Amino acid sequence: MGDLLPRFLQAFIPLFVALDPIGLAAIFIALGAGVPEARKRRIARQGVVTGGLVSLVFLFLGQGIFAAVGITVGDFQIAGGLILFILAARDLLQPIAAAPLEVPEDFGVVPLGMPLIAGPAAIATLLLLAQTVGLAVTLAALAVNLGLLALSFSQADRLVRVIRPTGLRAISKIVSLLLAAIAISLIRRGWAV
Repeated sequence: MGDLLPRFLQAFIPLFVALDPIGLAAIFIALGAGVPEARKRRIARQGVVTGGLVSLVFLFLGQGIFAAVGITVGDFQIAGGLILFILAARDLLQPIAAAPLEVPEDFGVVPLGMPLIAGPAAIATLLLLAQTVGLAVTLAALAVNLGLLALSFSQADRLVRVIRPTGLRAISKIVSLLLAAIAISLIRRGWAV
């Protein structure tokens, strides 16, 4: 029992870095600009639930799924990177004066739930942690991190009031550029595996 806290922290910290609740809140704000409040809450809930369910599926069945379809974690990273790159490029190439792109109904599922929340980094981290610190500790760390993610989404509007629309547009473009860089990094790491 005495080693439970260190084992939990050993699982919590890498998952916190992989899920990045603060960075995802900025992405959520940027991609959800102009979306009505009730729909934003629904999208956030949909994203956290989807990300959690996909994470659980891969935690329990990930190695088997990869083996059954003949892919590796590297292949998964490349696919996730390509999806993120397309989303980032679409936002970056949109003229600043243009109306914001319509947020699809299933935005909470794709791209928020997967690959942003349950992306290659989070899934690879979960698979590794389950082997090193155990399944129960990994599940607890995942639950706490998903709770923090839901909290960061729920507080995103407070940040919007402080930043204002012009700052939000600037952050949106910076976040899109960072998303493109993250996408390239995922592709590069997937290629190297």
